Amino acid sequence: MAKKLSILTVLLLTLQWSFSQGSSQLNRDYTFNLHSNILNETRTCIISFPENYWTSEKLTKSYPIVILLDGATFFKSTSSTIQFMSSDRNRNYFMQESILVAIENVDRERDFTMTKIKTKRPNTMGGGANFLAFITTELLPYLKTNYRTKTHTSLIGHSLGGLLTLNAYLSGNESIDAFLSIDPSIWWDEELMQSKINAIPASVNLKHLYIATANQGEANYTKNKKRHDHFFNGIKTKFPSNSYIKLEYFKNESHRSVPLIAIYSGLKFVNTEN
Repeated sequence: MAKKLSILTVLLLTLQWSFSQGSSQLNRDYTFNLHSNILNETRTCIISFPENYWTSEKLTKSYPIVILLDGATFFKSTSSTIQFMSSDRNRNYFMQESILVAIENVDRERDFTMTKIKTKRPNTMGGGANFLAFITTELLPYLKTNYRTKTHTSLIGHSLGGLLTLNAYLSGNESIDAFLSIDPSIWWDEELMQSKINAIPASVNLKHLYIATANQGEANYTKNKKRHDHFFNGIKTKFPSNSYIKLEYFKNESHRSVPLIAIYSGLKFVNTEN
């Protein structure tokens, strides 16, 4: 009898340990692969869930989606930032608890640019429209089918990723509601930006746009901040009463250091009712 009890105890402890491990695993970030017919390749994404996603009393709750470009680079810092800004643990409530999906790069020049630039070496530039189509017609439907998501979606991009984010905004992308463009490489499409601003659909007036500008030094002042100022002023001229757009200059941050603070500030802005 004692031996049977001992075996039963071991089994119960093993089951309890297995369950706790399983619950812990569900709360961890994990990676998934999604084949894209548009891009003709398989893309790797890292996904992070809110702390309460797997809590039994909240298994019917749905969450907004945050799509992050340059996923492998910015995933950890952005995931921690979102948890800090939204979780019950910190009680900041600057934004809703959200599902973060970070897309790892394959060819960022191809995926983040809408046009080609002539170069001495062969290049794959100009695939941005296809990459945005992958996000809106393949990735987002996959997420909405497999996870408890709300319709609200934010897109975050830095540098060339910031350029793609601006182009998604300018095109009136109906699948994305908030755009965070961190020190965008406007120089790439500078000559096309004004015509794109002139052609913005009226529906964009109700979407959030946050642009962060870094300090790249006096030598690059006209190549960076003035470009961002000019772009922002163009949007404000188009929609003079729009309170859903913001340009923020970080004097003490460089192009490489600005993403951390700008993502925090940008998420706070786009989650504020204006």
